[in-house]
Amino acid sequence: MTDVGVTTVALCWRVERRDGVAVGLTGHDRDLLVDGLVHRAAPGMTPSAIARSGVLEPGAEADTMDVAGALSSAAIGERDLLSGRWDGARVRVFAVDWSDPRDPLTLGEGVIGAVELGEDGFTAELRGASAAFDRPVVEETSPECRATLGDRRCRVAMAARRRFARVTACAGAVVTLDLAAAGDGDPYAGGLLRWFGGANSGLESAVAASEPGATGTTRVTLARAPMLAVVPGVLVELSEGCDRSLATCATRFGNAVNFRGEPYLPGIDLLTRYPGA
Repeated sequence: MTDVGVTTVALCWRVERRDGVAVGLTGHDRDLLVDGLVHRAAPGMTPSAIARSGVLEPGAEADTMDVAGALSSAAIGERDLLSGRWDGARVRVFAVDWSDPRDPLTLGEGVIGAVELGEDGFTAELRGASAAFDRPVVEETSPECRATLGDRRCRVAMAARRRFARVTACAGAVVTLDLAAAGDGDPYAGGLLRWFGGANSGLESAVAASEPGATGTTRVTLARAPMLAVVPGVLVELSEGCDRSLATCATRFGNAVNFRGEPYLPGIDLLTRYPGA
């Protein structure tokens, strides 16, 4: 690329979603085949739409990067962006000689963070390697457990706590499943509903609450209504949740030994009490 004239340089984007779907786009006026992937011409995405805020050192990934463009590609639609299908996707931005696109020059890489939609298109934030420095160095104390149910710190076996079911009805955020109630209480609150069919296939929805429905059914209230339409018969996977309290960890899961919180640590209010109060 060092000997290539400016007139033959084209800017390209390669976007790889978490579900394995890869999309290639280019600012050139015709499609380009780069590294085995056809990069479709997307004139709405121009070089001036990229802003790099700096790098840690020469050759390092971009600190942050904003890519803006029109929703002109059939592969990147408004509904998919809003539903979160592109969240966490890996993006590589590179320049290539369109007359001989065999030696691309990487300009930056990152993971899609916040996505904003406007009248003229979308703006996606790309988080580079230095975004890791924005995270806390150590965990903050909390009365609730900081582990995720079923992860390597929690160690609760989830195989028997996930169930497949089919949707019988959906009204807003309330989804009715052909699944018998699982025990007492609200075992699915704080859990996840994964869509395995329909327009929402591949997405996840947080569960706010659940309750027994008619005979042999369960009503699940999601944290927000599904972004795309839901039709009866869609296959889903429903996972139990946890309210992250020590009582639930001990009584329901028998897992107090792995509780990752400090329920008995005095709070800041201890410092504000009057003597003798």
